[in-house]
Amino acid sequence: MKKVIFLFLIVLGLFSTAQGKEMTMSKEIATFGGGCFWCLEAVFEETKGVLDVVSGYAGGVVENPSYEKVTSGTTKHAEVVQITFDSNIITYEALLKIFWLIHDPTTLNRQGNDVGTQYRSVIFYHDAQQKKIAEASLKEVSQKFSKPIVTELLPVPIFYKAETYHQDYFKNNPQQGYCSFVVAPKVEKFKSVYKDLVK
Repeated sequence: MKKVIFLFLIVLGLFSTAQGKEMTMSKEIATFGGGCFWCLEAVFEETKGVLDVVSGYAGGVVENPSYEKVTSGTTKHAEVVQITFDSNIITYEALLKIFWLIHDPTTLNRQGNDVGTQYRSVIFYHDAQQKKIAEASLKEVSQKFSKPIVTELLPVPIFYKAETYHQDYFKNNPQQGYCSFVVAPKVEKFKSVYKDLVK
């Protein structure tokens, strides 16, 4: 009987701990576009406090767009990542600092050799607080660039998840040419500059 009670208390303790963790977690969502979503996804998946990163499309005029249609530029969508994060571990401000680091916010509809409106720099805010934080962050970072910031700041529209093969692309294809020469350096830059934010 004592063994049964003891096991019950252990199970109850584990349940309480799990419940406690769930209650202390504060989930929020951030949505950014800054060039190819493979790059942003790869970096934010390595970020402490980030629970999930999904590549997708937002800000266009067509429902359920395909990658082929988005890359044609006719749907007006941007390639974006939707980041679910625990704000008790990492702040929205910190995510923005990483965002500014890993792309060039001064090039209109372009990141490196990737050219088109789908590669535009954009912050889609989810509430008034995110808008306020993003505005302040944009103002601060603009002083560090010699050229004007062209990043759009807009309320979040409908987000469409990209095709399955785009998810975890860098993780699944590290040796692919684009990943080796474009994505990997961004990941390494993040890890070098923000060591304390790496998982």
